[in-house]
Amino acid sequence: MKAVVCTRYGPPEVLQLKEVETPKPGDNEVLVKIHATTVNAGDCEIRAFKIPLWIWLPMRLFLGLRKPRRPILGQELAGEIEAVGTDVKSFEQGDKVIASTGIRMGAYAEYICMAEEPEDGLLAVKPANMTYEEAAAVPTWGLNALHFLKKANIQPGQNVLINGACGSIGTYAVQLAKHFGAEVTGVDSSEKLDVLRSIGADKVIDYTREDFTKNGQSYDVIFDVVGKSSFSRSIRSLKKEGFYLCANPRFSHMVRGLWTSIISSKRVVSGTARLDSEDLMFLKELIEEGKLKSVIDRSYSLNKIPEAHRYVETGHKKGHVVITVSFKG
Repeated sequence: MKAVVCTRYGPPEVLQLKEVETPKPGDNEVLVKIHATTVNAGDCEIRAFKIPLWIWLPMRLFLGLRKPRRPILGQELAGEIEAVGTDVKSFEQGDKVIASTGIRMGAYAEYICMAEEPEDGLLAVKPANMTYEEAAAVPTWGLNALHFLKKANIQPGQNVLINGACGSIGTYAVQLAKHFGAEVTGVDSSEKLDVLRSIGADKVIDYTREDFTKNGQSYDVIFDVVGKSSFSRSIRSLKKEGFYLCANPRFSHMVRGLWTSIISSKRVVSGTARLDSEDLMFLKELIEEGKLKSVIDRSYSLNKIPEAHRYVETGHKKGHVVITVSFKG
């Protein structure tokens, strides 16, 4: 099979299309023919090994010292089951599925083997009303958005601000917060604001012209997807008993967040999202009811993944960048 292999840590050019052995499913595994995957900032950070200093060494030991121990990157996919192991009960050959591969990665390829119930990651039936390209963007970043928003227990009529609202997590977060009944303010750059309006944002802020932490407004929930706003001013912009959700926290934010949660009525939530199968079923239901969609910016073929990485690193993408691996189905 063809796969894009990360030959070493470095610029996008280290990603090379190669012929590798097609995996064979074990007794409790399925073989998925991948039709689409995605490229996001997390993939780029792993490829270039742009990791925060405080976790640099443990991540290097975990991922691989000189090059990635698992050289085929890619964290989410949509495809079709081509073969099933003898012990598999929940899936059949021909099932159309979506998956988050977790720390195993491996989605930049024509095929992947996944356990029926992965220890890390998720495997589920694809939403019926989505293309493979649209569906591939759901199982990691849609779940990240839902994980954090659920922590805030959003109530109808509350004011929710999402910083970095036009990214992989943010575009889902805007729609989910609206579904929960909130008035949503989306913060991003000027060229992305029309996209935010199109997916339901009630208000938009161009961060290049206005700092939301200095405009005198207060919010029940601030979801900082990018982790670049002032922590202290963000906390001051919260209402009493408000929530500050940080999907990409600095170490200092985590420490200060813990202290803030102890000494005040405001709550800070950070860390890594837990990928939950029930949450994925919730997203699937919303999608099939027409209440949630993937925002696709650009699509590339498998051999153009280096180009896709370069585009993602510009910071200009709106929603998701998808990779079409196969045109079948």
